[in-house]
This record gives sequence, C-alpha cells and structure tokens, in this order.
Amino acid sequence: MSGQRGFTLLEILVVMALAGMMYALVPPMFSSGGGTEIRAAARQVAAGLRKARGQAITGRQESTLTVDVERRRFRVSGDAREYRLPERVELAVFTARAEAVDDKVAAIRFYPDGGSTGGAITIASGGIRYRVDIDWLTGDVAIRD
Repeated sequence: MSGQRGFTLLEILVVMALAGMMYALVPPMFSSGGGTEIRAAARQVAAGLRKARGQAITGRQESTLTVDVERRRFRVSGDAREYRLPERVELAVFTARAEAVDDKVAAIRFYPDGGSTGGAITIASGGIRYRVDIDWLTGDVAIRD
C-alpha cells in the first residue's frame, strides 16, 4: 500500500486537541475587552487616590482627589494633569457632604496622618461594576468587584 496519502488517526486527534484548546482560550481574550477597560479605569482611579494619600503623608499637608462625574475626569491636588476615564463609563462618588462641590463634582480628602474623609467611587459600564473603597481611618484604597 505504498503511495497512498492521508493522515493517521493520531495526527487527526492531535490537530483536534489543538483546535479545541484554541477555541477555549482565544474567545475570552476578545470578549473581555469591555471588562478590561472598566477594570483599567478602576485601577487608574485607585492609583490617583493612592497618589493623593502619598502626597498628604510626605508633604505633611492635606491632599485631595477631585472627581468630575459628568465629564468623567479626575485630578489630584498639586498635579496639573487631568486624568480622563473612558466615555462609556458611569461614575458615582460617595464622600463626606462637606467634600461635595455640587451634584457633579466631589472630592476625597487625605490628611497628613494617612487618614481620609473616606468614601467610595463606583465605576460601571453595562453589567460590569467596580467599587473603589477608601477607608476613612487608614486611608487605604481597595478595589472591589
């Protein structure tokens, strides 16, 4: 039977196993794009909060992170940059009443001892939601699903 061409059963099984692995691994990489964008926004806000806390401690003076909910932007006091969040995210800020400038702008204040006014910033889009919590006593920042 020399001269016949074809694939052995083993070769076909190997190809099918590789195709199955690709099918299982590749779609999640593409389908989680929106979730990745929202998670990145939550991390960006958390980084800004940690920066404000660090400035308060090292500079021995109060520092704030101010959020503009309507424009989806925030800034850290002492930093000229304004950080933009994706247009499709929804923001909500929960903070001390004294830190609310109006219904669209609010701040989280950090003190030289590391404490803060406390609160939370919620970042959501579609069915995905992250909450960045700020502990009032310690000023610790944590991202919650």
